[in-house]
Parts: sequence; C-alpha cells; structure tokens
Amino acid sequence: MKYAVVGGAGFIGHHIVNKLIEKGHEVVVIDDLSTGTMDNVNPKAKFYNLDISDDEDALVMTRILKNNIDTVFLTAAMARVQPSIVDPQSFNRVNVGGTLNVLLASHKAGVKRVVYSASSSCYGNTTIFPTPETAPTNPLSPYGLQKFVGEQYCRMFSQVYGLDTVCLRYFNVYGPGMPLEGAYRTVVSIFGEQYKNNKPYTITNDGNQKRDFTHVDDVVDANIRASSITVNEGWNGQSFNIGNGDNCSVNDVIAMFDDDATVESIGSVIEPDETLADNTLARKWLRWKPTGDLNKFIQEYKKELTSDVLHTT
Repeated sequence: MKYAVVGGAGFIGHHIVNKLIEKGHEVVVIDDLSTGTMDNVNPKAKFYNLDISDDEDALVMTRILKNNIDTVFLTAAMARVQPSIVDPQSFNRVNVGGTLNVLLASHKAGVKRVVYSASSSCYGNTTIFPTPETAPTNPLSPYGLQKFVGEQYCRMFSQVYGLDTVCLRYFNVYGPGMPLEGAYRTVVSIFGEQYKNNKPYTITNDGNQKRDFTHVDDVVDANIRASSITVNEGWNGQSFNIGNGDNCSVNDVIAMFDDDATVESIGSVIEPDETLADNTLARKWLRWKPTGDLNKFIQEYKKELTSDVLHTT
C-alpha cells in the first residue's frame, strides 16, 4: 500500500510514518518543517517540503497524491490551545485553510480515504463524563474551534464529493518524540524539563484540572486501524474519541515526577476543568484498545532525563 502523511515530520506524524514503513508500506511525507524537523523524517520515506496553507503548494500536493496514494493521514496543524488564543489568524490559516486544501487535493487525486487528526478540545468545558462523541461541542479556543471545523469539512467532503473520511479526536497525547521546547510542549514535557533542571513545577490555575493522557503509540494504532478497516458504506466523517479512558490532575502528574515538589502558579488561563474520553466507539468499530500507562512512562522518562538521553524516536 502507498500512504501520504501530511505533517509526517511532526510528533504524531513521524510515529505513523515509522509504523507504516515497519509494516512494509511505501510512504510519502509532506511537511513545511515549521514545527517538525528533518531528524524526524524516516530516510525510507519520500519527503516534500510543502506548506498546506499555500495554494501553489496545494497544487503540487495534488500532483503528488495522484501517484496512487491509497490513504492520506492529515496530522499537520498548528497545535495547542493557548498559542491559538494569542495568534488566531495564523492558526486558522493552517488548521482550517490547510485542512481544506488537503481534502480538496485528496479528492482531485482520487485518494480513497483521509484520516484526520481531530481534537478533544472540541468539547470545551463539558459536564458529561466520560465524554461520548455525541456530547455537545463548545470549543473554548480558536484551536478547538478550528479543529472541529476540520471535522465538519471532512464530513462535508464525504457527503458532497464522495471522499471517505474518518476523524480521530485525540486526548492529550504524550510519548517519545514529544516537543521538548517552544510553545507546542505538553505539560508532561514541561515538567520533564523542570525535573531535569531542578526547577519549580509551574502550573496554570490551581493544578486540579484533570486530563485524559494518551500514549502516542495508541494514537498511531488508532490511525492505522482507521485507515485499514473496511467499511461497507465508508466512514463518512465518523468521529472517534482516542483517549485512554481514565484521567488524573496536573498536580498528580507533578507527583509522578517528584513527591516533594515545589509548585508555582503562573496565572489563570481559559481551559476545561476536566477531560475524560468515552472510547466505546473506537473499541467497537476500530477494534482499538489503549495500553498506555502515564506513570510508567514518566518513571522511565525521568531516568533518561537524568542521564541526558532524551526520547527522539
């Protein structure tokens, strides 16, 4: 099989690329390297430096996808909630305009299926736990809204253009290769850096906000399953929660790093009080089962941090 991973130099994307190549597939990587790096690009993949939000690059992408690409994994995005609040226009250009360009290119190229990396941030500050895909959507940030608009575009392309699409709503992804610096770091990597340098652990709000943390290997598995399972009528933009199905507070995560930690608040931000995935649909239809263990990962991560050996693959 032949696949294209848009955003294949990024955190989640490069893990998908590596797994596909491990399985013996041919892979094309499309990425503008704005947040991803060439170090992440598997040497067995064919790489194209393209900006999905640029209309000229989108034409080139269409020509690339016409080379018998079976499935496109759309993982490219400007990620994270708080940076999108600071710069909503740039985020919209990539997360909405870029998504539209990828879907249109896939349709024109005759791609069979697009697997879209959506986000649990579409639920906002829900009060339904665990949260099913049928829960009301109420994004609290430009990023959350933009990723949900991407889902709506996927469903529309299935209905209007006949392009089979499936949307995976990720819950707080962590694991090897997660960004270690910059605006796109997760709380796990932020605390890892603070642990390594013996700095106080910084929290927003009171740290009691709870999150469902999902290992990147489980996210990759969900993507592969979503691309390969045969559906008689197609997925038609179906959304699936990809979350571990349990949660813990930010303060709990700090305790996993250090049970005698010094904690400092860096202010209040707009964010959900809690996230917790109801992953029943993914278990049933994708035959997917998460296996990640956050505490176990952090204990191994601490050993690598203190030995100056960081996860890079």
